[in-house]
Amino acid sequence: MALFGNAHTINPATAQQDYAKLLGQGEQVHAAFLLIRDTILFTDRRLILVDKQGITGKKTEYHSVPYRSITHFAVETAGTFDLDAELKIWISGSPTPLQKTFTKGVDIYEVQAILTQFVAR
Repeated sequence: MALFGNAHTINPATAQQDYAKLLGQGEQVHAAFLLIRDTILFTDRRLILVDKQGITGKKTEYHSVPYRSITHFAVETAGTFDLDAELKIWISGSPTPLQKTFTKGVDIYEVQAILTQFVAR
């Protein structure tokens, strides 16, 4: 959940280095976003959600979603009083979407365009 407005993009080359141990041979990071403590990586093969847990954030869950498993997705833009935008992703076999919140530091239209590029193949 983004609370303080510091969500931002990460340079893909930096994310490639920082998360190299998660990537398969030849897998490339095309876009990355930092949401307070969580990170979203768009690679050429899958979507990786990095979820820092607990007070210290030392415990981390890495959720890997192959693009072919995404059945549909939705973006909700920020409004006048609700300053956060949301991304919802439905995965085959799960009725509940994965949800991520973005503050105005990230262009939700850019996120949607990147996801469309990989899901609509």
